Amino acid sequence: MPTIACLPDLLISQIAAGEVVERPASVLKELLENSLDAGSKAIQVHLEEGGVKLIRITDDGCGIAKDQLGLALTRHATSKIVSLDDLERVSTLGFRGEALASVAAVARLAISSRERGASHAWKLKAEPAAEPEPAALMAGTVVEMRDLYYNTPARRKFLKAEGTEFAHCADAVKRLALTRPDVAFSLTHNGRNLFQLAPADAARRIADILGDDFLGAARRLEAAAGPLAIAGFAIDPRRAGEGKDSQYVFVNGRYVRDKIIGHALREAYRDVLHGSRQPAVCLFVNIDPALVDVNVHPAKTEVRFRDSRAMHQFVFHALQRTLAAPAHPAASAAPDQAEAPLAPVAPAASQPPHYPPPLRHQGSLGVGEPAAAAYLAFAKATQNIGHPPHPSANPATATQFTPSPSIARPPGEFSASDDGPPLGYALAQLHGIYILAQNGRGLVLIDMHAAHERILYEKLKTAFDNRQIATQALLIPAVFSADGLDIAAVEEHSAALAELGFSIAALGPNQLGVRSVPALLQSADPTALARSLLGELREHGISQLATARRNELLAGMACHGAVRARRQLSLPEMNALLRQMEETERAGQCNHGRPTWTELPLAELDKLFLRGQ
Repeated sequence: MPTIACLPDLLISQIAAGEVVERPASVLKELLENSLDAGSKAIQVHLEEGGVKLIRITDDGCGIAKDQLGLALTRHATSKIVSLDDLERVSTLGFRGEALASVAAVARLAISSRERGASHAWKLKAEPAAEPEPAALMAGTVVEMRDLYYNTPARRKFLKAEGTEFAHCADAVKRLALTRPDVAFSLTHNGRNLFQLAPADAARRIADILGDDFLGAARRLEAAAGPLAIAGFAIDPRRAGEGKDSQYVFVNGRYVRDKIIGHALREAYRDVLHGSRQPAVCLFVNIDPALVDVNVHPAKTEVRFRDSRAMHQFVFHALQRTLAAPAHPAASAAPDQAEAPLAPVAPAASQPPHYPPPLRHQGSLGVGEPAAAAYLAFAKATQNIGHPPHPSANPATATQFTPSPSIARPPGEFSASDDGPPLGYALAQLHGIYILAQNGRGLVLIDMHAAHERILYEKLKTAFDNRQIATQALLIPAVFSADGLDIAAVEEHSAALAELGFSIAALGPNQLGVRSVPALLQSADPTALARSLLGELREHGISQLATARRNELLAGMACHGAVRARRQLSLPEMNALLRQMEETERAGQCNHGRPTWTELPLAELDKLFLRGQ
């Protein structure tokens, strides 16, 4: 019969290392977190062979006393927590007290450190019966790890190629450098200096790591509500790419992969991204440490929020509000042309003084704030653009769009002090599909169907959320053939159809008649609208229609009602469309995520024609 025995300490540490030390980047992350917790202002990272042969971290932090070096290599020994209350309000990056002991169990480890005020430094090797020895070091700490998994060759076989392991290490450095723009970082691999980051403001550090292109294509996001604050940058949907590699989310300075925040991110971008494009973000979430548990995973890349729904709603509405900004060609700017750099806010009383992740926020955003609140300013904008009313519409109640002269004035010269409206003034139509417009920066091209589709979609959402969908009665009902299931759906969901602005009734055993449609869609084919709506009702039912698929339905209705290609618009009608785009949220993308407009600056046009060369 097998006997129960206590495991040797070395085997215990090697088992623990399996949770903490997944690859060289795992070691690097733990060591860097210790350096930051020590108050370092400059950190140097030296790697060899992707970090497998050597990881050396040199910092200028507070250092470790001679008599504490041995404890630093002991399991469950830490200076960062002393009680359960500390564990429930973790305010440092590292706290478990396992990292150095775990690394020492699977690699050759040595620490040299000089405590502030000490006469010289001391060095300790992680070897049995080793004692501290005098060492030469100006200040701070040097941690050196060599030959990862030298004593566990089976685990070494699972490591990837040198280039892959180095890429993971570089990413670990970049993530922590993003959270601490006030700290200088340098990275050297196989004797080659890869990058050196000087202390900078948050926006400059983001540009240094993620690139000027990201910052130039991103929208600034800042919001706060109670114990929550968020700041950073979210990619303009028109500039989004295919991969998820540029999604950086930090909670209290800790890089996380959180399902709650990830879902909020996807929902906020849901109807503004085209195809398989993915959002790129760099977001810093700040929360009272007592409201988040960072102790749910050894690698500390997962967290658990006490109120996950409130966090989801907060992040979702903050992102949604940022992405809902009306169309403006100059909205994205390169870092040297951007607003004042993001600056850290004063830390809350519950946070350690050195924590920099919170960024300056302006205004507030209520947790759980209804999405419809952002649309109220446009609730009354129900004019129809560029369509004559349907032949069966009542001419006495049909709304014809008649723009005022101020929004339809012909384009002229734009002065440097007055660029005119962001999308400028219309010049002409191209092939009945695109509108050509001129603003103070150059030429603007607009896909008129896509733009009008988004305008109608946002108006329908506003009206639906406020239960104010105006209806347009038809002089003559639009009659179409229908089967028994369609007729049954009309009879069962007549109240729901009325809320959507439709009045549909059975006119015979195999016929339905449309008597009224939403006023916003009065120019669309009422039969096509009704068939599409009934198809949704039959497939998904009214309960799903009112929740998850509601926006998809309204988007389809807007697509049916939007101005069609080859439809000739007058200049006043084109200018009216441009002005409404400037007032409409998410006007940069249609309901399917395609861009609605693009701009060609004069400088680009000059290049095309070699002007000035």
